[in-house]
Amino acid sequence: MNFKNMLLAAAVVFSLGTTVSAKRNVRLLYWNVQNGMWDGQTDDYLRFTDWVKQQQPDVCVWCEAVKLYITNTADREVETEEQCLQRWQRLAARYGHKYIYLSAHPDNYPQLITSRFPFEPVKLIRGNQDTIVCHGASWYTTKIGRKRLNFVSLHTWPQAYGYNVPKEQREQSARERGGDTFRRAEMEYICRQTILTHKNAEKELWAMMGDFNSVSRVDNTKYQFDEENSRFLVHDYIRQQTPYIDLIKTFYPDSVVSSTGGGARIDFMYLTPALNEKVVNAAIASDKYTTPVRNAQKISNFWHPSDHLPIIVDFRL
Repeated sequence: MNFKNMLLAAAVVFSLGTTVSAKRNVRLLYWNVQNGMWDGQTDDYLRFTDWVKQQQPDVCVWCEAVKLYITNTADREVETEEQCLQRWQRLAARYGHKYIYLSAHPDNYPQLITSRFPFEPVKLIRGNQDTIVCHGASWYTTKIGRKRLNFVSLHTWPQAYGYNVPKEQREQSARERGGDTFRRAEMEYICRQTILTHKNAEKELWAMMGDFNSVSRVDNTKYQFDEENSRFLVHDYIRQQTPYIDLIKTFYPDSVVSSTGGGARIDFMYLTPALNEKVVNAAIASDKYTTPVRNAQKISNFWHPSDHLPIIVDFRL
């Protein structure tokens, strides 16, 4: 069964046996692992790293990389940046990655890259006096063979109410969808700091990925929101003002596939046309391990192994 048939059967399962050794295929794995892979603390992350090793990724981008809670509780235990890097260095070694890079992170929700290839930081993005990027973003480059690739990671504001809104005003802000407006500002700032600094970016190899905490108009057959709904602001901006292409929608144009336990697609990978042409396979990877299962004790809003699903893509470079 091919990937599209699997998708149409309502279970998008990435072929775990696929390798990336032939003809310089490169595999990229993105996943929001929820609070530093909270679920993995019970077995020293062995199920997690065994699964990653099985995928044979060349580059991984992990969202929510920092450990925030004690095992199987909602009791806070926040890693320092040094502790986070040390833990990921140990985990990445299990699946064969030597290089570790942390995004800018104004709070405790950074993204982290692990890779077989060395990366160079171009810009670590926190925002400025006018625009806050609440969970931070990063722009790294790497060279694979003769090809220069640009990777942008991000994680936008998650709430319906606006950023930094006083507690007593949050209900009204949520009714007014203040969070949508704030995410739109974050998105424009990130793009202006990254891909829009290059005049011919559509001819270059760019990938932008993360937890966008917003849905796209192209999936509205599922959501049935009105056309003017502010929930579409983030992805409307990307589609209208940048050269990026929505990888999963392009690969599976007739389907809407959830990237979360809650049923929405809010995790995206965007590629420039030049990189999109090099895609061999792509999927939101739902299998026995990755499929989100709600925590049985209803601890906070935690899921096992995460409340999000991974995105896996193979490029032939």
